[in-house]
Amino acid sequence: MKTLTLLLLTFAFLSGRTEAGGESGSSATRFSLRDVEHVVAERNPAIRQAFANWQAARQRVTEQGAWDDLRVAGTSKLHRYVDIPPDAFTDQTLTIEQAIPISGKNRVRARIATGNAIAAFEEVRRVELDAFAKARAAYFNLANAYAQIELNRRNETSLGQIAEINRSRYKVGTQNAADVLMSETEAAKLLEARRDLERNVATAQSQLNVVMNRDAFAPVAIAGDAAVAHREFQINELRARTLADRPEVRTARARLAAEQAKLQLAHRAWIPDPSIKIEGQRYNDTARDLSEVDAGIAFSVPWANPRKYSAGVSEAKESVAAAQAGLERSETEAIGALRDALQKVETAHHHVELFRDKLVPQARQTFEASQFAYESGKATFTDWIAAQRSLRELEAEAREHLKDYQTALAELEAVVGADLHIFPRTQSHTNK
Repeated sequence: MKTLTLLLLTFAFLSGRTEAGGESGSSATRFSLRDVEHVVAERNPAIRQAFANWQAARQRVTEQGAWDDLRVAGTSKLHRYVDIPPDAFTDQTLTIEQAIPISGKNRVRARIATGNAIAAFEEVRRVELDAFAKARAAYFNLANAYAQIELNRRNETSLGQIAEINRSRYKVGTQNAADVLMSETEAAKLLEARRDLERNVATAQSQLNVVMNRDAFAPVAIAGDAAVAHREFQINELRARTLADRPEVRTARARLAAEQAKLQLAHRAWIPDPSIKIEGQRYNDTARDLSEVDAGIAFSVPWANPRKYSAGVSEAKESVAAAQAGLERSETEAIGALRDALQKVETAHHHVELFRDKLVPQARQTFEASQFAYESGKATFTDWIAAQRSLRELEAEAREHLKDYQTALAELEAVVGADLHIFPRTQSHTNK
């Protein structure tokens, strides 16, 4: 009896502590999945950093496509140590010089910068996709943790009812002390398991707050139903969309285009860009403001150094070949990642259907049958508590599989790199 009394006191203490913990979360800020995505799109620092890098890369296109700066030079006599007649020497000179990009090197450099800007834009998309996937996973983890706690509470109530029946029977001598202690022990185990579930809630809250750029200790809760409707995916359609929209593939294409532009620039390096110069001179002791105007042209002679420019062309060709191989690798890896993500989705959905439609209903029927058999004296208490434990574990596992399925869908969209219309879509940096 002392052991029974100790277990009852432990049960009451843990119940009171859990209820107090549940009340403390009532002040938490509630977010729907759409709210979370909106906050992530606006406040996530990784997204804002990538977006700023892209904005900087865009400005470089204009910078690289511009002409060279106009050059202005002037000279003036400070002192002359010899006597000369008027209009014999130049006292002041003003020169204006402009390089004319007849080879189009500036336009090619702009195309190179455009490729780099596209790569920076795709980096923004990748960071956004990863941030959304991480936020959705944290949201589903939090929803699962709350659901597991709710299952734990329902099972605690069920075990409490079983314990009450056992205590009543024990008082009248129809139940032994071992069955009473077993029911109390099961209830205490549930309360202990709830501590781990509450830790899962805290972990998911921290992850969600971090990706939303909020204080990790800020209380947060979910609002609305986090359920995601099942969809059948066409593999050929997803393959095409992955090759067309995945940021890594599009980045590889942009880099290939940039390397091809560099090859074109290496060929055009053989073509000199002339500089046109106009020079005005004013002679000594003259009444005129302008005594003489000269015009000239200057250009480099690359043909005198063929090894230098031939090496540049060869280097650019090898870079193009490397970029082409990089594109092929990105496409191959993209299809591999797509297959893995699809397999994960299909497996998780299979588990969801199996537990929802078969295992959990069967376990519930078994539990109800065991309860009826126990109450009618046709089954032992051990059979009843085993059926209850099996139902409890299957319900918890079914909820875990649902979370895994939702997370797998989030990862699938991140792998494809496109909106598959699975989740609510909020406006992001890349579609403003």
